[in-house]
Amino acid sequence: MASEDEKSRSSHSDALQHAQVDEGDQVESGTIVLPSHVAGSGTLDRLVENARDYAKASTAENTNKAYAADWKHFSCWCRMKGTDPLPPSPEMIGLYLTDLAAPTNRSPALSVSTIDRRLSGLAWNYAQRGFSLDRKDRHIATVLAGIKRKHARPPVQKEAILPEDILAMVATLPFDLRGLRDRAILLIGYAGGLRRSEIVSLDVGKDDTLDSGGWIEILKDGAVLTLDAKTGWREVEIGRGSSDQTCPVHALEQWLHFAKIDFGPVFVRTSHDGKKALEARLSDKHVARLIKSTVLKSGIRAELPEKDRLALFSGHSLRAGLASSAEVDERYVQKQLGHASAEMTRRYQRRRDRFRVNLTKAAGL
Repeated sequence: MASEDEKSRSSHSDALQHAQVDEGDQVESGTIVLPSHVAGSGTLDRLVENARDYAKASTAENTNKAYAADWKHFSCWCRMKGTDPLPPSPEMIGLYLTDLAAPTNRSPALSVSTIDRRLSGLAWNYAQRGFSLDRKDRHIATVLAGIKRKHARPPVQKEAILPEDILAMVATLPFDLRGLRDRAILLIGYAGGLRRSEIVSLDVGKDDTLDSGGWIEILKDGAVLTLDAKTGWREVEIGRGSSDQTCPVHALEQWLHFAKIDFGPVFVRTSHDGKKALEARLSDKHVARLIKSTVLKSGIRAELPEKDRLALFSGHSLRAGLASSAEVDERYVQKQLGHASAEMTRRYQRRRDRFRVNLTKAAGL
Protein backbone atom coordinates (compact mmCIF):
# COMPACT_ATOMS: atom_id res chain seq x y z
CA MET A 1 0.00 0.00 0.00
CA ALA A 2 1.12 3.56 -0.66
CA SER A 3 2.36 5.50 2.34
CA GLU A 4 0.55 8.62 3.59
CA ASP A 5 3.43 10.72 2.21
CA GLU A 6 3.01 9.19 -1.23
CA LYS A 7 -0.75 9.72 -1.16
CA SER A 8 -0.27 13.33 -0.14
CA ARG A 9 2.26 14.00 -2.90
CA SER A 10 0.05 12.28 -5.48
CA SER A 11 -3.05 14.22 -4.47
CA HIS A 12 -1.14 17.53 -4.52
CA SER A 13 0.23 16.79 -7.98
CA ASP A 14 -3.20 15.77 -9.30
CA ALA A 15 -4.80 18.86 -7.85
CA LEU A 16 -2.20 21.10 -9.45
CA GLN A 17 -2.58 19.32 -12.76
CA HIS A 18 -6.37 19.40 -12.89
CA ALA A 19 -7.21 22.60 -11.01
CA GLN A 20 -9.69 24.73 -12.92
CA VAL A 21 -8.46 28.03 -14.29
CA ASP A 22 -10.96 30.88 -14.44
CA GLU A 23 -11.66 32.40 -17.83
CA GLY A 24 -10.27 35.69 -16.52
CA ASP A 25 -6.89 34.04 -16.08
CA GLN A 26 -6.64 33.11 -19.75
CA VAL A 27 -5.30 35.43 -22.42
CA GLU A 28 -8.13 35.46 -24.92
CA SER A 29 -7.45 35.66 -28.62
CA GLY A 30 -9.26 39.02 -28.57
CA THR A 31 -6.93 40.90 -26.27
CA ILE A 32 -6.73 43.67 -28.87
CA VAL A 33 -10.05 45.52 -29.00
CA LEU A 34 -11.44 48.86 -30.08
CA PRO A 35 -11.47 51.69 -27.52
CA SER A 36 -14.85 51.89 -25.78
CA HIS A 37 -15.63 55.33 -27.25
CA VAL A 38 -15.09 54.18 -30.86
CA ALA A 39 -18.00 52.74 -32.81
CA GLY A 40 -17.25 49.53 -34.66
CA SER A 41 -17.50 49.07 -38.38
CA GLY A 42 -16.67 46.40 -40.90
CA THR A 43 -13.35 48.04 -41.77
CA LEU A 44 -12.32 48.57 -38.15
CA ASP A 45 -13.32 45.03 -37.21
CA ARG A 46 -11.09 43.68 -39.98
CA LEU A 47 -8.23 45.84 -38.73
CA VAL A 48 -8.72 44.47 -35.21
CA GLU A 49 -8.56 40.92 -36.55
CA ASN A 50 -5.39 41.73 -38.49
CA ALA A 51 -3.86 43.35 -35.40
CA ARG A 52 -4.63 40.22 -33.38
CA ASP A 53 -2.88 38.09 -36.00
CA TYR A 54 0.20 40.33 -35.89
CA ALA A 55 0.22 40.29 -32.08
CA LYS A 56 0.02 36.50 -32.08
CA ALA A 57 2.92 36.33 -34.54
CA SER A 58 5.12 38.53 -32.32
CA THR A 59 6.37 35.42 -30.53
CA ALA A 60 7.07 31.94 -31.86
CA GLU A 61 4.34 29.31 -31.60
CA ASN A 62 6.39 27.12 -29.26
CA THR A 63 7.09 30.16 -27.06
CA ASN A 64 3.37 30.95 -26.90
CA LYS A 65 2.63 27.37 -25.83
CA ALA A 66 5.35 27.46 -23.17
CA TYR A 67 4.13 30.79 -21.77
CA ALA A 68 0.55 29.52 -21.67
CA ALA A 69 1.69 26.43 -19.75
CA ASP A 70 3.70 28.64 -17.36
CA TRP A 71 0.64 30.74 -16.57
CA LYS A 72 -1.60 27.72 -16.10
CA HIS A 73 0.86 26.15 -13.65
CA PHE A 74 1.28 29.39 -11.69
CA SER A 75 -2.49 30.00 -11.56
CA CYS A 76 -3.09 26.48 -10.24
CA TRP A 77 -0.30 26.92 -7.69
CA CYS A 78 -1.87 30.17 -6.46
CA ARG A 79 -5.23 28.51 -5.95
CA MET A 80 -3.60 25.66 -4.07
CA LYS A 81 -2.12 28.28 -1.75
CA GLY A 82 -5.43 30.12 -1.33
CA THR A 83 -4.49 33.23 -3.30
CA ASP A 84 -5.09 34.74 -6.73
CA PRO A 85 -2.56 35.28 -9.54
CA LEU A 86 -3.93 38.77 -10.24
CA PRO A 87 -2.74 41.41 -9.58
CA PRO A 88 0.95 40.44 -9.48
CA SER A 89 2.38 40.00 -6.01
CA PRO A 90 6.21 39.98 -5.88
CA GLU A 91 6.04 38.27 -2.50
CA MET A 92 3.96 35.35 -3.81
CA ILE A 93 6.06 35.06 -6.95
CA GLY A 94 9.17 34.84 -4.77
CA LEU A 95 7.53 31.99 -2.84
CA TYR A 96 6.52 30.32 -6.11
CA LEU A 97 10.11 30.39 -7.35
CA THR A 98 11.22 28.95 -4.02
CA ASP A 99 8.75 26.08 -4.37
CA LEU A 100 10.04 25.35 -7.86
CA ALA A 101 13.63 25.18 -6.63
CA ALA A 102 12.91 23.31 -3.38
CA PRO A 103 9.40 21.79 -3.62
CA THR A 104 7.60 21.29 -0.34
CA ASN A 105 5.74 18.26 -1.72
CA ARG A 106 8.96 16.43 -2.66
CA SER A 107 8.28 16.65 -6.38
CA PRO A 108 11.39 17.03 -8.59
CA ALA A 109 13.09 20.41 -8.36
CA LEU A 110 13.33 22.41 -11.57
CA SER A 111 16.63 23.52 -13.04
CA VAL A 112 17.72 27.14 -12.71
CA SER A 113 17.27 27.75 -16.43
CA THR A 114 13.70 26.40 -16.32
CA ILE A 115 12.86 28.56 -13.29
CA ASP A 116 14.26 31.60 -15.09
CA ARG A 117 12.15 30.72 -18.13
CA ARG A 118 9.05 30.35 -15.94
CA LEU A 119 9.63 33.84 -14.57
CA SER A 120 9.92 35.23 -18.10
CA GLY A 121 6.66 33.48 -18.93
CA LEU A 122 4.93 35.11 -15.97
CA ALA A 123 6.27 38.56 -16.92
CA TRP A 124 4.98 38.10 -20.47
CA ASN A 125 1.56 36.92 -19.30
CA TYR A 126 1.20 39.83 -16.90
CA ALA A 127 2.09 42.25 -19.69
CA GLN A 128 -0.67 40.75 -21.86
CA ARG A 129 -3.12 41.44 -19.03
CA GLY A 130 -2.06 45.05 -18.62
CA PHE A 131 0.16 44.56 -15.56
CA SER A 132 3.86 45.15 -15.09
CA LEU A 133 6.02 42.65 -13.21
CA ASP A 134 9.16 44.17 -11.72
CA ARG A 135 11.73 41.37 -11.82
CA LYS A 136 14.11 43.62 -9.87
CA ASP A 137 11.79 43.75 -6.88
CA ARG A 138 13.75 42.43 -3.89
CA HIS A 139 11.22 39.68 -3.16
CA ILE A 140 11.91 38.24 -6.63
CA ALA A 141 15.47 39.30 -7.42
CA THR A 142 17.06 38.20 -4.15
CA VAL A 143 15.28 34.84 -4.16
CA LEU A 144 16.28 34.17 -7.77
CA ALA A 145 19.87 35.21 -7.07
CA GLY A 146 19.97 32.80 -4.12
CA ILE A 147 18.55 29.97 -6.23
CA LYS A 148 21.17 30.55 -8.91
CA ARG A 149 23.98 30.71 -6.35
CA LYS A 150 22.90 27.54 -4.60
CA HIS A 151 21.59 25.38 -7.43
CA ALA A 152 23.20 26.62 -10.65
CA ARG A 153 25.10 24.02 -12.64
CA PRO A 154 27.09 24.31 -15.86
CA PRO A 155 24.78 23.99 -18.89
CA VAL A 156 24.43 20.52 -20.35
CA GLN A 157 25.67 20.84 -23.91
CA LYS A 158 24.84 18.48 -26.71
CA GLU A 159 27.66 16.71 -28.52
CA ALA A 160 28.91 18.30 -31.73
CA ILE A 161 28.49 16.37 -34.96
CA LEU A 162 31.94 16.51 -36.57
CA PRO A 163 32.78 16.09 -40.30
CA GLU A 164 33.43 12.35 -40.09
CA ASP A 165 30.19 11.98 -38.14
CA ILE A 166 27.97 13.76 -40.65
CA LEU A 167 29.49 11.75 -43.52
CA ALA A 168 28.82 8.52 -41.66
CA MET A 169 25.26 9.63 -40.92
CA VAL A 170 24.33 10.49 -44.52
CA ALA A 171 25.92 7.22 -45.67
CA THR A 172 23.20 5.32 -43.78
CA LEU A 173 20.45 6.92 -45.87
CA PRO A 174 19.02 5.20 -48.97
CA PHE A 175 18.73 6.92 -52.34
CA ASP A 176 14.94 6.80 -52.51
CA LEU A 177 12.85 9.98 -52.20
CA ARG A 178 12.91 10.05 -48.40
CA GLY A 179 16.62 9.37 -48.35
CA LEU A 180 17.26 12.27 -50.74
CA ARG A 181 15.17 14.57 -48.54
CA ASP A 182 16.82 13.52 -45.29
CA ARG A 183 20.31 13.74 -46.82
CA ALA A 184 19.58 17.33 -47.88
CA ILE A 185 18.23 18.15 -44.41
CA LEU A 186 21.38 16.92 -42.65
CA LEU A 187 23.87 18.50 -45.05
CA ILE A 188 22.07 21.85 -45.37
CA GLY A 189 21.54 22.00 -41.59
CA TYR A 190 25.19 21.20 -40.95
CA ALA A 191 26.76 23.50 -43.56
CA GLY A 192 24.38 26.33 -42.72
CA GLY A 193 24.65 25.92 -38.95
CA LEU A 194 20.86 26.05 -38.88
CA ARG A 195 18.38 25.49 -36.11
CA ARG A 196 15.96 22.67 -36.83
CA SER A 197 13.07 25.18 -36.98
CA GLU A 198 15.01 27.18 -39.59
CA ILE A 199 15.55 24.08 -41.72
CA VAL A 200 11.90 23.10 -41.98
CA SER A 201 10.60 26.67 -42.37
CA LEU A 202 12.43 27.23 -45.66
CA ASP A 203 10.51 27.86 -48.87
CA VAL A 204 11.40 27.76 -52.56
CA GLY A 205 10.91 31.34 -53.61
CA LYS A 206 10.13 34.40 -51.53
CA ASP A 207 6.98 34.48 -49.40
CA ASP A 208 5.33 31.44 -50.93
CA THR A 209 3.48 30.45 -47.77
CA LEU A 210 2.15 32.11 -44.62
CA ASP A 211 4.20 29.87 -42.32
CA SER A 212 7.45 30.53 -44.18
CA GLY A 213 10.52 31.34 -42.10
CA GLY A 214 12.70 32.18 -45.09
CA TRP A 215 13.55 31.10 -48.60
CA ILE A 216 16.37 29.67 -50.68
CA GLU A 217 18.01 30.78 -53.89
CA ILE A 218 20.32 28.36 -55.70
CA LEU A 219 23.17 29.99 -57.59
CA LYS A 220 26.13 28.73 -59.60
CA ASP A 221 28.55 28.72 -56.65
CA GLY A 222 26.12 27.74 -53.91
CA ALA A 223 22.85 28.55 -52.21
CA VAL A 224 21.74 31.68 -50.36
CA LEU A 225 19.25 31.24 -47.52
CA THR A 226 17.32 34.29 -46.34
CA LEU A 227 16.07 33.63 -42.82
CA ASP A 228 13.60 35.41 -40.57
CA ALA A 229 15.73 35.13 -37.42
CA LYS A 230 15.12 36.30 -33.85
CA THR A 231 17.21 39.41 -34.41
CA GLY A 232 15.84 40.19 -37.88
CA TRP A 233 16.40 38.99 -41.41
CA ARG A 234 19.80 37.48 -42.18
CA GLU A 235 21.45 35.69 -45.08
CA VAL A 236 23.26 32.38 -44.84
CA GLU A 237 25.57 31.42 -47.69
CA ILE A 238 26.23 27.73 -48.33
CA GLY A 239 28.96 27.05 -50.88
CA ARG A 240 29.20 23.93 -52.97
CA GLY A 241 31.21 21.03 -51.55
CA SER A 242 34.29 19.27 -52.88
CA SER A 243 32.24 16.36 -54.28
CA ASP A 244 28.61 15.62 -55.14
CA GLN A 245 28.48 12.96 -52.42
CA THR A 246 29.10 15.52 -49.66
CA CYS A 247 27.81 18.73 -51.27
CA PRO A 248 24.78 20.18 -49.44
CA VAL A 249 23.71 22.23 -52.46
CA HIS A 250 23.82 19.18 -54.75
CA ALA A 251 21.81 17.20 -52.19
CA LEU A 252 19.23 19.99 -52.09
CA GLU A 253 19.02 20.13 -55.90
CA GLN A 254 18.54 16.35 -56.10
CA TRP A 255 15.71 16.44 -53.57
CA LEU A 256 13.91 19.35 -55.25
CA HIS A 257 14.28 17.76 -58.68
CA PHE A 258 12.98 14.29 -57.86
CA ALA A 259 10.32 15.61 -55.45
CA LYS A 260 9.19 18.00 -58.22
CA ILE A 261 9.14 20.97 -55.87
CA ASP A 262 9.41 24.41 -57.47
CA PHE A 263 7.42 26.47 -54.95
CA GLY A 264 6.21 26.30 -51.36
CA PRO A 265 7.90 24.44 -48.50
CA VAL A 266 11.28 22.90 -49.28
CA PHE A 267 11.08 19.97 -46.90
CA VAL A 268 7.74 18.17 -46.96
CA ARG A 269 6.33 14.81 -46.01
CA THR A 270 6.21 11.91 -48.45
CA SER A 271 3.50 9.37 -49.24
CA HIS A 272 3.42 6.08 -47.33
CA ASP A 273 5.17 4.27 -50.17
CA GLY A 274 7.84 6.98 -50.23
CA LYS A 275 7.40 7.65 -53.93
CA LYS A 276 5.63 11.02 -53.88
CA ALA A 277 6.26 14.32 -52.12
CA LEU A 278 3.20 15.76 -50.35
CA GLU A 279 2.33 19.39 -49.66
CA ALA A 280 2.52 19.24 -45.85
CA ARG A 281 5.60 20.90 -44.36
CA LEU A 282 7.73 18.72 -42.10
CA SER A 283 7.74 19.37 -38.36
CA ASP A 284 11.02 20.37 -36.73
CA LYS A 285 10.67 17.22 -34.64
CA HIS A 286 11.50 15.23 -37.76
CA VAL A 287 14.98 16.78 -37.78
CA ALA A 288 15.58 15.73 -34.18
CA ARG A 289 14.38 12.18 -34.87
CA LEU A 290 16.48 12.02 -38.05
CA ILE A 291 19.65 13.03 -36.21
CA LYS A 292 19.13 10.48 -33.45
CA SER A 293 18.26 7.62 -35.82
CA THR A 294 21.25 8.21 -38.12
CA VAL A 295 23.59 8.58 -35.15
CA LEU A 296 22.54 5.11 -34.01
CA LYS A 297 22.77 3.55 -37.48
CA SER A 298 26.19 5.04 -38.19
CA GLY A 299 27.71 3.73 -34.97
CA ILE A 300 28.82 7.11 -33.61
CA ARG A 301 29.98 6.78 -29.99
CA ALA A 302 29.24 3.06 -30.20
CA GLU A 303 31.13 2.46 -26.96
CA LEU A 304 28.21 4.00 -25.03
CA PRO A 305 24.80 2.44 -24.28
CA GLU A 306 22.09 3.38 -26.76
CA LYS A 307 20.24 5.54 -24.24
CA ASP A 308 23.35 7.63 -23.55
CA ARG A 309 24.11 7.99 -27.26
CA LEU A 310 20.61 9.30 -27.94
CA ALA A 311 20.90 11.79 -25.08
CA LEU A 312 24.17 13.19 -26.43
CA PHE A 313 22.82 14.45 -29.76
CA SER A 314 20.04 16.82 -30.79
CA GLY A 315 19.24 19.43 -33.43
CA HIS A 316 21.79 21.76 -31.85
CA SER A 317 24.49 19.19 -32.61
CA LEU A 318 24.46 20.41 -36.23
CA ARG A 319 25.16 24.02 -35.22
CA ALA A 320 27.77 22.93 -32.70
CA GLY A 321 29.36 20.75 -35.37
CA LEU A 322 29.85 23.65 -37.77
CA ALA A 323 31.21 25.91 -35.01
CA SER A 324 33.62 23.20 -33.85
CA SER A 325 34.83 22.02 -37.24
CA ALA A 326 35.15 25.04 -39.53
CA GLU A 327 38.84 26.03 -39.46
CA VAL A 328 38.24 29.65 -40.45
CA ASP A 329 38.25 33.03 -38.77
CA GLU A 330 35.76 32.98 -35.91
CA ARG A 331 33.88 35.98 -37.27
CA TYR A 332 32.76 33.97 -40.32
CA VAL A 333 31.31 31.26 -38.09
CA GLN A 334 29.64 33.91 -35.95
CA LYS A 335 27.98 35.41 -39.03
CA GLN A 336 26.86 32.00 -40.31
CA LEU A 337 25.23 31.11 -36.99
CA GLY A 338 23.66 34.57 -36.66
CA HIS A 339 25.18 35.28 -33.24
CA ALA A 340 25.35 38.83 -31.92
CA SER A 341 28.62 38.17 -30.10
CA ALA A 342 31.72 36.01 -30.50
CA GLU A 343 31.20 34.78 -26.94
CA MET A 344 27.93 33.11 -27.94
CA THR A 345 29.68 31.44 -30.88
CA ARG A 346 32.37 30.07 -28.56
CA ARG A 347 29.68 28.35 -26.51
CA TYR A 348 28.96 26.20 -29.55
CA GLN A 349 32.55 25.12 -30.03
CA ARG A 350 33.07 21.60 -28.64
CA ARG A 351 36.60 20.85 -29.77
CA ARG A 352 37.93 17.39 -29.02
CA ASP A 353 41.46 18.79 -29.14
CA ARG A 354 40.89 21.28 -26.34
CA PHE A 355 44.60 22.09 -26.06
CA ARG A 356 45.17 22.66 -29.78
CA VAL A 357 46.23 26.19 -28.82
CA ASN A 358 48.60 25.85 -25.87
CA LEU A 359 48.82 29.26 -24.24
CA THR A 360 51.15 27.87 -21.54
CA LYS A 361 53.87 27.12 -24.10
CA ALA A 362 53.08 30.30 -25.99
CA ALA A 363 53.76 32.21 -22.77
CA GLY A 364 57.20 30.63 -22.53
CA LEU A 365 56.55 27.97 -19.89
